[in-house]
Amino acid sequence: MSFTTQRPRARHALLAATALAGFVALPTLAMAQDSTVEEIIVTATKRDATILDVPFSINAQTQQDIQRSGAVTLEDLSRNVASLTIQNLGPGQSQVSVRGVSAGQVVRDQPGVKEQVGVYLDESVISLSLFTPDIDLFDLNRVETLRGPQGTLFGSGSVGGTIRYITNQPKIGVTEGVIEANGNMVDGDDTGGYVKGAINLPVSDKVAVRAVGYYTKYAGFIDARTEGGGRKKNVNDGSRAGGRLAVLFQPTENISITPRVVYQEIRANGFNRQEAFNLFANPNTITRAPVRLGEREQHLLLDESFADDTLLTDLTASIGLGAVELTSVTSYVDRKIHLDRDASSLTGSVSVDLGFPSAAVLLPSKLVDTTDLQQFTQELRLGSTGDGPFQWVFGGFYSEVDRVYDQRLPTPGYDAFTDATLGAGTSAAVANGFPLNSPYNASLPYNIKQKALFGEASYKLDKLTVTAGGRFYDFEETRQFKSGGLFANGDNQVDKTSSDGFTPRVLVAYEASDTVTFNAQAAQGFRLGGVNDPLNLPLCTPQDAAIFGGFQSYDDETLWNYEAGVKSRFGGISFNSAVFYTDIKNLQTTLDAGSCSSRVVFNVPKAHTKGIEAELSARLAPGFDIGISGSLLEAEFDSTVKDGTGAVLGGIREGNRLPSVPKFQISADATYSWTVRSGMEAYVSASVQHIGSRYTQASDQENNPRSFVSGLPFGGATGTVPGRAWATRSASRARWA
Repeated sequence: MSFTTQRPRARHALLAATALAGFVALPTLAMAQDSTVEEIIVTATKRDATILDVPFSINAQTQQDIQRSGAVTLEDLSRNVASLTIQNLGPGQSQVSVRGVSAGQVVRDQPGVKEQVGVYLDESVISLSLFTPDIDLFDLNRVETLRGPQGTLFGSGSVGGTIRYITNQPKIGVTEGVIEANGNMVDGDDTGGYVKGAINLPVSDKVAVRAVGYYTKYAGFIDARTEGGGRKKNVNDGSRAGGRLAVLFQPTENISITPRVVYQEIRANGFNRQEAFNLFANPNTITRAPVRLGEREQHLLLDESFADDTLLTDLTASIGLGAVELTSVTSYVDRKIHLDRDASSLTGSVSVDLGFPSAAVLLPSKLVDTTDLQQFTQELRLGSTGDGPFQWVFGGFYSEVDRVYDQRLPTPGYDAFTDATLGAGTSAAVANGFPLNSPYNASLPYNIKQKALFGEASYKLDKLTVTAGGRFYDFEETRQFKSGGLFANGDNQVDKTSSDGFTPRVLVAYEASDTVTFNAQAAQGFRLGGVNDPLNLPLCTPQDAAIFGGFQSYDDETLWNYEAGVKSRFGGISFNSAVFYTDIKNLQTTLDAGSCSSRVVFNVPKAHTKGIEAELSARLAPGFDIGISGSLLEAEFDSTVKDGTGAVLGGIREGNRLPSVPKFQISADATYSWTVRSGMEAYVSASVQHIGSRYTQASDQENNPRSFVSGLPFGGATGTVPGRAWATRSASRARWA
């Protein structure tokens, strides 16, 4: 959003290996002793189909896959899914990208940025840029990854792809339950673990209930040094707790009604942040004790925290009407997110620039971000049933999102120092009714309405199936921006954004045999644009105000994805692969606005991604399974963005890599399972994953801030000594994530 601080940024790679052993009930490992592999049924086209029959690239991780991999988060699962990458910013704060379509890290104070990957819990949309709920993977039937733009059936947030958590539904006439527990240790230090349970109960021959509950403790791995030389261990530990309750009413064979309540809360006591430099831990200082922060360390004056409470209620109903089926999905989401961050170094760096005394620089300062969101969605669709050559689905979608984002910077005692320096009353944060001793404040209420009509139809002629579809969309966004405090402008303005259009896609599938299918796709994706927050002009240099003041709004992002692939299945062996090219127009990219302690979103005219992905699974012998998946990817800017002086802005140079995207990733796993006794199976699994290097932001590729000087003469440091510091005065307070 508008007031930001520094986080470490990295070009890093991951190599991980895991081993897992356990016992599970026999039904969840059905056919474990057979030489064939069970077909996976998915609903990526809004109707049941096998992966072989879906005419685009898709991955489905089943409940068995999740259990055997030991995955507890989507990040864990992503390492076994080609072209799916997760940037982990802590529980409930991860960012998802598919096939390299990424504008880089979206930070917590950018509430207007829209997501690039849509996320659904069954039929209900739950995605929210950066704050997409980190749903527990327990008692899921599968997790589907739909690669490439999925706007035809899943809307604006699916410009890069769609992730779908598919839960186990209530079953009539079945009594079953499961309990799962785990203990773990991170880096030989902090401990974590979880306990989870699910039960399915028949109420009558027409009603069933399924209840799920879980609690997870996250082990920490980041240490914090405190002022005075103290140390706090594992400050980023936390927990996740929640549950689901679903009831299935099936009065007749053709009617089903499923109301559901989902609740989850996440707590974290800190953030996954490693600092290279902190104003109060300056390796180049003279009068203050020099401090060099080590691996997985940060410096804090105040404790940090994150809380996310999510309530989802939905109602899914379907009625069979002979050759067609009518489906209604109604959902309501209520979320409350609260973050406390130590902004002492940020506020202190501004105080240095403004010439305030050292006593003001040393004041503890907390940046408080809150989000209060309510979202209502309604989808109504009609689709064909049966196995005829002509299949179709047509529907309408409506959603309304009300979201209030607030930011405060409480710094007790700050006004006294600013009054003494600038004159009485100048620092009082009275503009627009904000409190004293809080040099930055902002409130941003959002209202976003979306209306859409969508449809898709396919016709099969012998071995060839052609599918065509599209989505008519209409968006309206109204946003108020109100700010106050010494660091802000005292703005109070209302902006509106609207967009409408049509996104098409065409798919072709050819059945070369009963076990081999070739497919091709051309599809368009769309992401809504928006309006940037005003710059914090009291903090801007004239040059930065001139450079970044022109980025008042940003346009819709669009892309075309072209792909060709093959899907095959031979007994116990399946192999799926695809090659793709994505042509991106007006890529929405984040840029630090220099000295203004702000960020702006702007459009890069052209960018592209292209690559190849492949997934192989095989049952080499009864009970012995292996899997290999990987992707090779090129994701680059095709345009250069310069300021008025001709300097390249933010690393946006033609040929530079898109951020957050590894060029290469691969994983391999092996599992052996056997029957212990009737009704129980044991298994041993091992896996290894490699994720190649990637940049957090585009600007990390050139003129990296940490390679220069801080420009902050404080605590005896001149601010001109090269070292592990921030870049320049203008960048010293520009980033938080």
